[in-house]
Amino acid sequence: MKHAVLLAVVIASIAPGFRSVSLQADRQRAAVQPTPRLSDGKPDLTGVYQASNRRGREWDAQVPGDVPGQPAQGVQPSAGVNVAQREAIPFRPEALKRAQDILNRRSVDDPAAHCLPQASPRMTPVSLFPIEFVHTPKKLVILYEYFWSFRTIPIGGTHPEDSEPSFLGDSVARWDGDTLVVDVTDFKAGGWLGNGFVHSDALHLVERYRRVDRDQLNYEVLIDDPKVLTKPFTQRNTLMLREGTRLREYSCLENNLDPKLYDRLLVDPSTFLRTPK
Repeated sequence: MKHAVLLAVVIASIAPGFRSVSLQADRQRAAVQPTPRLSDGKPDLTGVYQASNRRGREWDAQVPGDVPGQPAQGVQPSAGVNVAQREAIPFRPEALKRAQDILNRRSVDDPAAHCLPQASPRMTPVSLFPIEFVHTPKKLVILYEYFWSFRTIPIGGTHPEDSEPSFLGDSVARWDGDTLVVDVTDFKAGGWLGNGFVHSDALHLVERYRRVDRDQLNYEVLIDDPKVLTKPFTQRNTLMLREGTRLREYSCLENNLDPKLYDRLLVDPSTFLRTPK
């Protein structure tokens, strides 16, 4: 009898919490609004977004969790939202060795420390900085506060013959139903995509942007680099509309102390090198 009473007390104490979570999920579902559309009937991607799993006008300032791309423990994503996903990177043996060396050196050679722009699979998931989409039936412009970079992407075009290798590559888009598919080629070698992945000039991205409703934009990218990978792999992220947020100037070079610090560390690498167990 004593155990039954104790169980009843425990259930009564946690029931309000379950009801609160349930009501919150119901409100989130009720708040889902239709996808806005362009004059040609296609989804309009225009808006300022944050890489996040949480709906709402307010900026998601939750600290990252232990799993990259996922919120900290105890933070509930919005109802029906997929958390960030990234498949294991299928490195070639020599690329895997290089990746391990990079991690052992604690990424001290990261080109981002020298303010060099990075390809979209690395910049898009960074939830600290907003991303703005400006969309017309013929063009998509993506503005990244991170590194103060931009991409101008023609819709229905082809890669130009005089394209030159660049940090962000050359992009062209086409529609696949309600999904905007962006083909990206012509990269400069040496950019980093995270986790020790240093891409070559053979990097080829196929991005898929799908605005599933007014607030949620799904990002999926197929990453292929035959000089580094044994096969392509896929990365997925969720972007959420942040009304009232605007991009602000980000000057990476201003007061950038990293290069001088790294130069001092490289005088004696034994002070920071790690040895994997």
